Amino acid sequence: MRLLVIFALLVLGFPSIMAEVVDSFSKCSDFFIKNEPPEIEGVLKNSVSQDEDRYKLICQKYDEQYRFATLYDIREKIPVFSAYKFTGIYKKTPHIQWMIEPQLEPLDGEMSEPGANQAVPGDYWNQKTLDRGHLFPNGHAADEINAESTYTQTNSVPQESSFNSGSWKLMEQSVREFMNSNCRGQNYKILAYVLTGAVPGNTHLNNRVNIPSYMWTVFCCYNAKLKAWESKAYWAENKEEEDPKPIDAKKLEELEEFLWKKYKQSSLLSTECYNL
Repeated sequence: MRLLVIFALLVLGFPSIMAEVVDSFSKCSDFFIKNEPPEIEGVLKNSVSQDEDRYKLICQKYDEQYRFATLYDIREKIPVFSAYKFTGIYKKTPHIQWMIEPQLEPLDGEMSEPGANQAVPGDYWNQKTLDRGHLFPNGHAADEINAESTYTQTNSVPQESSFNSGSWKLMEQSVREFMNSNCRGQNYKILAYVLTGAVPGNTHLNNRVNIPSYMWTVFCCYNAKLKAWESKAYWAENKEEEDPKPIDAKKLEELEEFLWKKYKQSSLLSTECYNL
């Protein structure tokens, strides 16, 4: 009976995405270049979580298809990263409620409120300075359904509003236009592989949800104009901005060096993307 009550709270009180919490990213490995997820010391190796009590692997399923992949930190209630394929631009913004992931809720027979292991919409109520910042942004989705699938709490972090709508947005738009114009896969179709993540900070929203200190993103693709593989990386501090400045592109190796100092991130992308 208690399980039924919990399930009712989740389904009736909060929109949910029909994703899958999985044992291995092998179920949705095609969102990673060469089917190779990143490796993070003590966190993720060989597509498997190294700490199942904290880090959960999510194949984000929406409208009966996998749309992207997320490594989620249930202790800090933010994603470590989301991985997705860029295949084109859908220029409209969906009108859809934010969703939660029911499989992250404890089903141990005890009563609990939704949000024990993830952020919920209520965490952001009455917030004036923090946005729910997408890791897989809806502006990088190729169609309406993929754009809708990005509106899950497990794909978002508390992001300073002026940063989210300022330099980070400018970067997302610039990267989107570059990938759309230059990145091609088989049959000359648009294709780039993207990873976007967050570095945990020292403060929390609503005393629950970690507010990241930094945001980062990197993409890799075959540049049809250069006839070679190309990658670009970006990161910036998640802080209030008065005068947004462009975020300079860096090498993948530079991003890895930065993340290694933060939390021992060891390998992000396949070998094709290095030394470019």
